[in-house]
Amino acid sequence: MSQEKENLEDAKTEDVLEEEVIETEEETVEIDPLEEALAEVAEYKDKYIRTHADFENIKRRLEKDKNNAVSYANESFAKDMLAVMDSFESAISAMESTEESSEDNLKVLAQMKEGVTLTFEQLKKILEKNNIKEVSCEGEFDPEVHQAIMQVESENHEVGDVVQVMQKGYTIKERILRPAMVSTCK
Repeated sequence: MSQEKENLEDAKTEDVLEEEVIETEEETVEIDPLEEALAEVAEYKDKYIRTHADFENIKRRLEKDKNNAVSYANESFAKDMLAVMDSFESAISAMESTEESSEDNLKVLAQMKEGVTLTFEQLKKILEKNNIKEVSCEGEFDPEVHQAIMQVESENHEVGDVVQVMQKGYTIKERILRPAMVSTCK
């Protein structure tokens, strides 16, 4: 029995020693709760700042997209109106080239020309009011705003210059609605 008693006491001693070792290990591994909380707060603060920055960037991007949508909302309408402009220019050009000898025909033609010209000028003002402007076609060919449909030889122009405008080009603000169709010098 004494052997059993000694074994029992040895086992109790070992258990106590093991508990002390575990407690010692836990103490060295255990982190101060305040430091742990501060680290967690710093992590959440970083996440908040990043999320807030993302939100602000998205908000700015959406505002820019909205402004673009408003600015260019009439783009389809403007493209449709360009065909009308072309028709008016052709009608005015045809009236100017008509050579009728009858005085009555000349009066009617003059009145028609005046009416078409006034309508054309009114349409031009409406387009300008909506930031729709003609593309300049003088000088050197610019692939950003011109579309070359043919090349011709010309003694009066340098190579790469616009010789003739076949169809005017237009912009809405800084965006090209339709490039000008031109012929260039070889």
